[in-house]
Amino acid sequence: MRRIDLIVVHCSATRCNRSFPFEALDACHKAKGWKCCGYHYYITRDGQMHQGRPKEMVGAHVGPKYNPHSIGVCYEGGYDENGHVADSRTPAQKHALVALLRSLKADYPDAQILGHRDLPWVKKACPCLDARKEYSSL
Repeated sequence: MRRIDLIVVHCSATRCNRSFPFEALDACHKAKGWKCCGYHYYITRDGQMHQGRPKEMVGAHVGPKYNPHSIGVCYEGGYDENGHVADSRTPAQKHALVALLRSLKADYPDAQILGHRDLPWVKKACPCLDARKEYSSL
């Protein structure tokens, strides 16, 4: 079993008015030459959770320094209708994210939950919300 000390929240960086189902995300990642989706979990706008990589498999979501000891969680969206950064999560996504993160914290109680943007070298807005603050009580 891998040692997990980070749970990293991401967004798909897609517009909230355009569908980006799990199959599309998986295909994009496979087109990069990866075996499968780089995230361990993906939550679509309807709140449906999709398994990407098995938790036992190292992810491909934050770089070689952090992937070996992290779990990647991504939600569909992150941009508004005009392509501007926005917390575009639906109520169903918010509910599903909290349920998933609670479950992961039960499995990995010492893991810190943070957003992709909270990592030191990251210069993007992903996940377009303050995940560290929002999920600090989990």
